[in-house]
Amino acid sequence: MELKRVHHIAIIASDYEASKRFYQDVLGCELLTEVYRAERDSWMGDLALNGEYLIELFSFPDSPARVSGPEALGLRHLAFAVDDVDACHAELVGKQVRVEDVRVDPHTGRKMLFFFDPDGLPLELYEA
Repeated sequence: MELKRVHHIAIIASDYEASKRFYQDVLGCELLTEVYRAERDSWMGDLALNGEYLIELFSFPDSPARVSGPEALGLRHLAFAVDDVDACHAELVGKQVRVEDVRVDPHTGRKMLFFFDPDGLPLELYEA
């Protein structure tokens, strides 16, 4: 088996419209397609980041809550590379996004920070 790349990241949102606005307006993703699947009472939107990555955003009725702290068991977080973590931190604060303090990765010496989407899913910005 030869894996070529990550194809997509799937996220289930409690409020599809709020999460769609967050991923578009705060993170700058572009909505490529969107469909309502009546048989599942579910929305699905495909969001692109710089035309390279795909986030599949879903809604499902009555989805159970998930433990989502950055140190919870399971998929830890989704990280984005940025040029200036401090500037991004200020921008997120200005948009009233819940953010943690900027940290320095002890192994690389690079800045990073965690922030959270509307459902509290942990996201990271990492200075590349």
